[in-house]
Amino acid sequence: MSAFELVALGVGDTFSERHHPTCLLLTYEGFHLAIDCPDMYRRVILEAGQRASRELSLSTIDHVLITHVHGDHMNGLEGVAFYKHFVEQRPLHLVTSPEVRSVIWDQRLRAPMERLWNGHAFREMSFEDYFRFEPLSWTKEVSVGPFRVRARQTRHHVPTSALLIEAGGRTLGYSADTAFDPTLIEFLADADLILHETNLGPAHTAYADLAALPAEIRDRMRLVHYPDEFDVQESTIVGLEEGQVLRV
Repeated sequence: MSAFELVALGVGDTFSERHHPTCLLLTYEGFHLAIDCPDMYRRVILEAGQRASRELSLSTIDHVLITHVHGDHMNGLEGVAFYKHFVEQRPLHLVTSPEVRSVIWDQRLRAPMERLWNGHAFREMSFEDYFRFEPLSWTKEVSVGPFRVRARQTRHHVPTSALLIEAGGRTLGYSADTAFDPTLIEFLADADLILHETNLGPAHTAYADLAALPAEIRDRMRLVHYPDEFDVQESTIVGLEEGQVLRV
């Protein structure tokens, strides 16, 4: 078995002044899979790479998995797709649930992206001009490059994908945004590394609920999506840090 790598690009929430919004980059056998895509994404990966003492570039990222349509998780998608279209002249592979696919173009991206001026005339653009859609499934495993991905819908304001991602015989579990859900903990429990959000409000998970989990689970868990006020040093569960690189 050979571990794959996880780079923590961001660990904060949508209101953070201290951190980028939570997003991840997975690498295995030269393949890069981005999980979520906040605004100013090139800067996000640049700064994470500087902290990790490695060069991270958008040119190596062709697959982006979007967990849900809240802005702190997808606002950078417009810029990334434009960069791929204009600079690299190739589409971006968008991995997401059918529910996200059904709204992400018409309700989030269409207004700024469907009409382009070429210097002489307007050109009407479609989702397919920018993206190659690779659907997640709620019922079966799908392959994204060397990664095998299982998705489970969470308890959140909008359809959101929790994930089990496997490569090289190792598995990463990611809660994405969710209210505390014991059945989701069961879904993630066998992963070698578990990333779980903690934040305020009924659609997020209170730290106290995670701190009450068995030590065997907490020891394999890292916290993400935490608010600026969260005291990482006092937490009994380790908080992930931006630029941190973990071998799953």
